[in-house]
Amino acid sequence: MIFEQIATGGCQSYFVGCGDTRIAALIDPEIRQVDHYLALAAQMGVRIHYIIDTHTHADHFSAAKQLGASLGVPVVMHQQSPAPFAGLRLDDGEMLVIGKLRLHAIHTPGHTADSMCLVVEDRVLTGDTLLIGGTGRTDLPSGDPDQLYDSLFNKLLTLDPTLKVYPAHDYKGRSHSTIADELANNPRLQKRERGEFTAMMRQLNLSAPDHITEALRTNMTGGKTVTQLLTEAGATVPFMSFAELQSRLNARSNDLIILDVREKGAFEAGHIPGARHLPRGQLELRVNQDLPDPTLRIVVYCEVGKISTLAAATLRQLGFMRASSLDGGMTAWREGGLPVATSA
Repeated sequence: MIFEQIATGGCQSYFVGCGDTRIAALIDPEIRQVDHYLALAAQMGVRIHYIIDTHTHADHFSAAKQLGASLGVPVVMHQQSPAPFAGLRLDDGEMLVIGKLRLHAIHTPGHTADSMCLVVEDRVLTGDTLLIGGTGRTDLPSGDPDQLYDSLFNKLLTLDPTLKVYPAHDYKGRSHSTIADELANNPRLQKRERGEFTAMMRQLNLSAPDHITEALRTNMTGGKTVTQLLTEAGATVPFMSFAELQSRLNARSNDLIILDVREKGAFEAGHIPGARHLPRGQLELRVNQDLPDPTLRIVVYCEVGKISTLAAATLRQLGFMRASSLDGGMTAWREGGLPVATSA
């Protein structure tokens, strides 16, 4: 069996493949590691046939949709997953055939309604259902401590105690455990009476994961992250440095429009001399009125350069093919000691 664990911070992804046929599945991929996964697959000489998410992640951005689309392979999730891009949905007890390997799915709701664990040969990939020295939390959307109790004590922990446990997260640098080790040493599993266990889970009072709203939104719907939008926009527009813009202002270039897309208060408090004001939120509605000549050069800026990158990309989509974004925005302009105008 081909088996490779890839850590990204506390997140764990896995390659599971057949050594004879070189067919593999990639499990719980993280968006920042897309290029690494593809390079690793090439290095190992495997063909990825499935992209699998063990559940809807709330603490990081899944790469499942992107990889499934780019490789032309199905994204596999549990039957109850809300993700519209999941092309193959597993029910409890079903399995995937990966060459000579058999990957068995166990529905283990509790952390999320669509959580599942995957058993292959001598190991089980437990997602966020069972962690090393812990369990998945149950206080996030679709979590349920009663369901987690049943998934753990009536399903997962009844498996062969020698099975190796590979979770989707570990923040202490540990690679794996075993069912037996977790039964003996996992503090949460010592609460073996249902009422005690569910009461403990309800009283954990854990802080919310970073980016939880954005992670759930993108992982549940297949929408884009803000980072993805900025990356895509940045690939379609050129940028101008504040030094270059200043030199063109000094030369009194007559084919140049400087466009401030911040809100009114920020513009009035301080802007680049000669800039026009058109808030990003009104761009599409006012573009024909405020920018009647699409042949002119437009340098768009905001406070730090992110909103202006999106705005410049929008302008190019609307036909303003000479639109660019000011690198570093108004912050870089001020830090460069360049003149700032104010208006009442």
